[in-house]
Amino acid sequence: MHIEPLGIDGAYLVKPKIFPDDRGLFLETFSQPAFTEAIGHPMTVAQVNCSSSRRGTVRGLHAVALPGQARYMTCQRGALIDIVVDTRIGSPTYGEHVAVELSADNRHALYLAEGLSHGFSPLADEATAVYLCSSTYSPGGAIQVHPLDPALDLPWPTGHELVLSDKDKAAPTLAEAEKQGLLPTYAECVRLYEDLRAGHNAERERVA
Repeated sequence: MHIEPLGIDGAYLVKPKIFPDDRGLFLETFSQPAFTEAIGHPMTVAQVNCSSSRRGTVRGLHAVALPGQARYMTCQRGALIDIVVDTRIGSPTYGEHVAVELSADNRHALYLAEGLSHGFSPLADEATAVYLCSSTYSPGGAIQVHPLDPALDLPWPTGHELVLSDKDKAAPTLAEAEKQGLLPTYAECVRLYEDLRAGHNAERERVA
């Protein structure tokens, strides 16, 4: 399994090793040891979500207020584009994005740390996303940014009418969300990441 950082701190692309044979194939979708070595701490899995979407659907941009929710995204059917947006105020890449293709063919996964927002949209007639979450759903902590914010200029698929939920249609732009005090700061997020790594290192020393 190869885990490589993307252009935004806290976002990683995971490329598992695939073992095909005449029966089909086998791969590790998630490996805690490999994840921990790359990120510096293990991922707590509190909830696993499954989302099926038809072409034209845009889900996002979503995040969770700190202590936040890290996500480990995979596509089990079809293909989708997943777009990570840095919505951490004060980050050197604030307002920037990275986009990756996840599919049932490439079997790639995307990890995004707490504080980052993301959204996804099918690249096929239908796509099924399955993703691990570090915390359970908390409606009071949900952060939404409008996925069609012109200032973000995100590369959503073209050629089909985009379908958004009512909540996503009503979401503020990034600038509005910042003005309303909805977004975490980069400094807060970095402290959280450091605390997670420190906790892991302390536990490792305790059992050594």
